[in-house]
Amino acid sequence: MTANPRDLIVLRPEGMYCPAGDFFIDPWKPVATAVITHGHGDHARTGMARYHAASDCMPVLRWRLGDQEFHPHAYGERFLLGNAVVSFHSAGHVLGSAQVRIEVDGEVWVASGDYKRQADPTCPPFEVVPCDVFITEATFGLPVYQWPDTPEEVARIVEWRRACEARGRAAILYAYALGKAQRILAELARFDEPPVYLHGAVDTGVQVYRSAGIDLIATEAVGEQPKGKDFAGRLVMAPPSAAGSTWTRRFRDAEHGFASGWMRLRGNRRRRNYDRGFVVSDHADWPGLLATIEQTGARRIIATHGNTDALIRFLRERGQDAQAFSTDFGGEE
Repeated sequence: MTANPRDLIVLRPEGMYCPAGDFFIDPWKPVATAVITHGHGDHARTGMARYHAASDCMPVLRWRLGDQEFHPHAYGERFLLGNAVVSFHSAGHVLGSAQVRIEVDGEVWVASGDYKRQADPTCPPFEVVPCDVFITEATFGLPVYQWPDTPEEVARIVEWRRACEARGRAAILYAYALGKAQRILAELARFDEPPVYLHGAVDTGVQVYRSAGIDLIATEAVGEQPKGKDFAGRLVMAPPSAAGSTWTRRFRDAEHGFASGWMRLRGNRRRRNYDRGFVVSDHADWPGLLATIEQTGARRIIATHGNTDALIRFLRERGQDAQAFSTDFGGEE
């Protein structure tokens, strides 16, 4: 897209840049000032001189980035960067996730980062922020992606775990180690279930959430269990990268499941060779994307990553001004 000289956010090789404030949003190359939406690795990277982020995001950023020059801000708190008035507003994506509101001379832009509209017990709900220009993700920007009720999907996970118990097998559930795993563990806390065993990568993130006061079901680290322990009948959680690795050999007889928005399509489960698929996503589905765009009242939409072409085409057919930024952001998993 061709940038207007008056645009509050433009695309540069380092990332999305705000000229009026002289800062970048989730830059993918080293810059002086980074404004971070959340702690996933495609949005929060090392190498920046200073980082601004929501206060609730600090535990995650310290875990992911180590000791850096952090500038935390409460949700809704307005602060100045150059000539831009900036504030963070909940994105409902993961712990500490935020949208970035930028106001200059009465013009308001909102960069949403990643977001979801479903309720999540591990983070505040998404806040609709009225704006003139809305920058949105489109990870699941196709009509086929419509999410079921998450508590019902977690109840299906419990049923699967109990069925595995009856068959004398472990139930290994793969889920992203930051956000997805903790959300499922928080939903599981409502069930009368035994402790869940965790891969080390998931356990580290769980401890970050617990330190932030998030209520999760009881867990134990797989690595702390005695050699030869029988995991039959127990739920084990691991990151997707562990699937098919030597780590799984300790579970003598196990079934494998995957929790992801991609499981909305049965073919994805078959191609990835999972026994079970559970539709749990930390991103907005198609109805969520459209509702959010409408609720912001934005006159112009910019999509950053995912199925941007489909979303832009749909919006243009409705007569809306819609364009794309080509970014280095990923999607779910």
